[in-house]
Amino acid sequence: MTILLLLAPIGLPLTAALVYAAAGWRGRTTAWAGVATTALLALDAVTLAATVTHRGPVHTAGGLLRADALSAWMLLGVAAVALLACWASPAYLTAEHTSTSRARWYGILLHLFIAAMAIAVLGGNLGILWVAIEATTIVTAFLVGHHRSRTALEAAWKYVVICSAAIAIAFLGLVLLYYAARHTGLDSEQALDWATLTGHAHKLDPAVTRIAIGLAVIGFGAKAGLIPLHAWLPDAHSQAPAPVSALMSGVLLPVALYAVLRVKAIADPALGTGYLRTLLLIMALATLALAAVLLIGQRDYKRMLAYSSMEHMGLIALAAAIGTQLAVAALLLHMAGHGLAKTVAFLGSGHILHRHTSSQIVDVRALAARMPLLAGLFGLAVLALLGFPPAALFASELGIARAGASGGLIWATAAAFALVVVAFAAIAAHTGRMLLGPPPVPETIAAEASDPPAAFTLTGAMPLIAGLLGVAALGITLGPFADLLHTAASIVAAS
Repeated sequence: MTILLLLAPIGLPLTAALVYAAAGWRGRTTAWAGVATTALLALDAVTLAATVTHRGPVHTAGGLLRADALSAWMLLGVAAVALLACWASPAYLTAEHTSTSRARWYGILLHLFIAAMAIAVLGGNLGILWVAIEATTIVTAFLVGHHRSRTALEAAWKYVVICSAAIAIAFLGLVLLYYAARHTGLDSEQALDWATLTGHAHKLDPAVTRIAIGLAVIGFGAKAGLIPLHAWLPDAHSQAPAPVSALMSGVLLPVALYAVLRVKAIADPALGTGYLRTLLLIMALATLALAAVLLIGQRDYKRMLAYSSMEHMGLIALAAAIGTQLAVAALLLHMAGHGLAKTVAFLGSGHILHRHTSSQIVDVRALAARMPLLAGLFGLAVLALLGFPPAALFASELGIARAGASGGLIWATAAAFALVVVAFAAIAAHTGRMLLGPPPVPETIAAEASDPPAAFTLTGAMPLIAGLLGVAALGITLGPFADLLHTAASIVAAS
């Protein structure tokens, strides 16, 4: 049973990829195969979460695959966002009039991407985690360039170059960590096993470990969109197809921060909490500041959502720097809430783009009057991202603020939330102009009437509605997942 629970999250998306490779993307026959496999993935994630909650960590393949409460919590997020993205993909590709060949490759690459993220959170070895995150770079580069326009290809190359450099930095950090572990007497099979490293962290050489941790955090932090190697994020997220942008923002960024959390669980007992706290504080505040400034003058609504992702990742990095159990629990809840809300926002932005054939904020006006269902769902997603109750982000941001106040980082927390307020105002102003601005000029109305896009129906809205219900449910109660969240937080929190 344990073997099946750990292998299914990898095998299911790979099966869907094989279906698309063999049969292509042919209407309902195969287009919904991804929805079926990700629904099974979600069921497996819930079962695995229940198993680790009651039995504790489980592993197979000699420890190469391992799940504890933190892994299970992350897998739940991967499965939920993947289900919404795959659910929305058939309607998205139909609206784009995507060719059969490109749709086939989209289906293959999308599910390889999901499989790589599942491997990353279930790998029991830091080497496997690194390989899986590197695999996401290779696969998503082709997805970012899906439209084959000049800007899309430029964004894909930028993504590959920056993230490859970042992951090479992380690799060097893991090599040094392996060196330090081997000098404690650990054999080659255990030297990168994160459970073993956490237990033997106090034996690691502090000088080597300090360099290793710094390199690993900067490298993995780049994949999460943190300064200094952040420049790929707004380009890649704005050019990728909307379901891919949803997966990248809602899951890929948190998976990269999951790698940082695993490193933190080793660094704190090895070096004390001060070193990594300082590094994460610098990266968090710098990322928040840059995102807030760039959001003020933003003119592209997809790039606005991308910079919003940077803002939220900066806030999560702040919570990781605080490091108490309350802070870690809040950041894990924030990851889940942000993932669902940002998925809805990006999926909504895709439908807006199909309607207006422009991603410029100035070209979208009076959306609430012309497309009330789409405007309502997009607006609710933005409100959730801004932290309005009952969204989960309201509870998580409140938890981060309380943890910062009680954890001795009052000034850093106050500065961070001041920047969050700036970002809040900028996003609210831009979204307000899109939804409630003056109606478009008569020429635009005539152009839309002469070549009207496909209507946004209730069927197309269902993934967005499901995502919003999930965000609200997490904000009201965690239900059976409360114990899982607190156990996951205790794995990372500084003692």
